[in-house]
Amino acid sequence: MTDLTKLTIAEAKKCLKNKDFTASELVSAYAQKMNEGRKYNAYVCETVEKALEQAKISQSKIEKGEGGNLEGIPLGIKDLFCTKGIATTACSDFLKGFVPPYESTVTSKLLSAGASFLGKLNLDEFAMGGSNETSAFGPVVNPYSKDIPLVAGGSSGGSAAAVAAEMCAGATGTDTGGSIRQPSAYCGITGIKPTYGRCSRYGIIAFASSLDQAGPIAKDVRDCAIMLNSMAGYDAKDSTSAKIDVPDFEKFLGEDIRGMKIGIPKEYRVDGLDKEIVAYWDKAAEILKSRGAEIVEVSLPHTKYALATYYIIAPAEASANLARYDGLRFGNRVEGSTLDEMYINSRTAGFGKEVKRRIMVGTYVLSAGYYDAYYVKAQKVRRLIRDDFINAFESCDVILTPTSPVAAFPIGDKSMQENPITMWLNDVFTVSVSLAGLPAMSLPIGLNTSGLPLGMQIIGKAFDERSVFKAAYALEKDVMFKGAK
Repeated sequence: MTDLTKLTIAEAKKCLKNKDFTASELVSAYAQKMNEGRKYNAYVCETVEKALEQAKISQSKIEKGEGGNLEGIPLGIKDLFCTKGIATTACSDFLKGFVPPYESTVTSKLLSAGASFLGKLNLDEFAMGGSNETSAFGPVVNPYSKDIPLVAGGSSGGSAAAVAAEMCAGATGTDTGGSIRQPSAYCGITGIKPTYGRCSRYGIIAFASSLDQAGPIAKDVRDCAIMLNSMAGYDAKDSTSAKIDVPDFEKFLGEDIRGMKIGIPKEYRVDGLDKEIVAYWDKAAEILKSRGAEIVEVSLPHTKYALATYYIIAPAEASANLARYDGLRFGNRVEGSTLDEMYINSRTAGFGKEVKRRIMVGTYVLSAGYYDAYYVKAQKVRRLIRDDFINAFESCDVILTPTSPVAAFPIGDKSMQENPITMWLNDVFTVSVSLAGLPAMSLPIGLNTSGLPLGMQIIGKAFDERSVFKAAYALEKDVMFKGAK
């Protein structure tokens, strides 16, 4: 029998319907890959037995010609989504042992669509990080690693590594400043951050509430469309959820892109951008042009302020969101002689270095005397960044950029560890999209001379995932990325 874990979600759905194998056999195939891939440290909690129970139910529905959009498909869930009866820790010591009494809206919708959950996936602690090295469970190892262990990207590194190593058919991710797109690029797979408000945030442990957005990570563009069909939708439990109809994203794949205008932002050709990435960027533009699209230069003049703006707003919101973790109501508690001392001891022991750093930055910019100078000004610049995109989209349909200025780097890279700003700079192409709340997809474009995958990013207008999927599918068909040989 063919290795079932190599099938895409679309292929697996077809095979299950044709009774080529059972849902239980599919779960068992992924369980074997999970055993073989423990060196990647992608899973922090495994629920294979539960997935097998779900698979039996799915198989019964399939045999009756019933079932949902993902009936019998085994998925991995980022450990930021609350899962009823299954430990959810945000990969922090503070929440070790926490078992939610309720299900997040996104995972509830996936379960309703017939998916089974293989387990919870590793991430940077509270989604704060760009390399999956801040997790209390240790770093995720990129499946493309050879002699030296490489990072899988962050914060959804476990999700990206699990998909790349064929340890799940697809995975959920969350993206605050690039946390779906960047790990997808590092691991040679595909991921989309939908428009802010497209997927409910209810039951997702908050990092930065005005930026956080759930999305799928999968083998290819079609699988992302299939997953997003089940993940998206209005939710009254989330005040930021958009009351907008969800189209069938899969129907947009294969639509003709002739006449489509592809914007290339001149400000994204930054100093230090790898020459191989530039070459692939040009190649991607040529591929789309050969399919009848028109390449136009656009300007995003406030791009240079995006990183500074993001690293004021995101830590500010994080410091407010993480104030609830005090050791009193749930999570880690370290006793003290006074209530204040208990708070201090609990937070000191429970939070990691990067989380503490962002809480301190966030508290500083929100403090009296600095609020107007930093936070208010950052919000004004955020509006200018959003306006840049609105203006650019007057002359193009989507924007094409690299996903990251670099390929995956070694775990423990001293230049990243000693200067956290160097790590933050890896988000230069992704944070502005998050600040503007726009949809963007990363898909693999090729391998560099070291055999590491590089990703391209396609950015669309708000709630115009259709154009993103159209352009990405056209690019994917001609690239035909096969990964490492």
